[in-house]
Amino acid sequence: MASSWRRTIGNLRSFVGNSMGGVRGGANLASWVVAGTLAYYLWVKPSQDLKREQEERAALAALDPNRYVEKRKPIPDPQETGLIYGNKNRSSKSEE
Repeated sequence: MASSWRRTIGNLRSFVGNSMGGVRGGANLASWVVAGTLAYYLWVKPSQDLKREQEERAALAALDPNRYVEKRKPIPDPQETGLIYGNKNRSSKSEE
């Protein structure tokens, strides 16, 4: 019975070690630190900054709606008719 739980613990340790890439010791720890740092700066921090910026904009808009100015400018539509898809009515061309 004693060997049964030891084998179970050994299998569990082997499974955990293999699932983490099979690297042991300091290299394993260093790789996890690098991966965690990259994940933080690529995903977590930008989302936190965006959330904080949106909250600041909302607070500014709530204080005085006349003073709030959106930073992004609207994208102008380069087409003559103002349609998004196609320019079928070409009145500027002479049809002679």
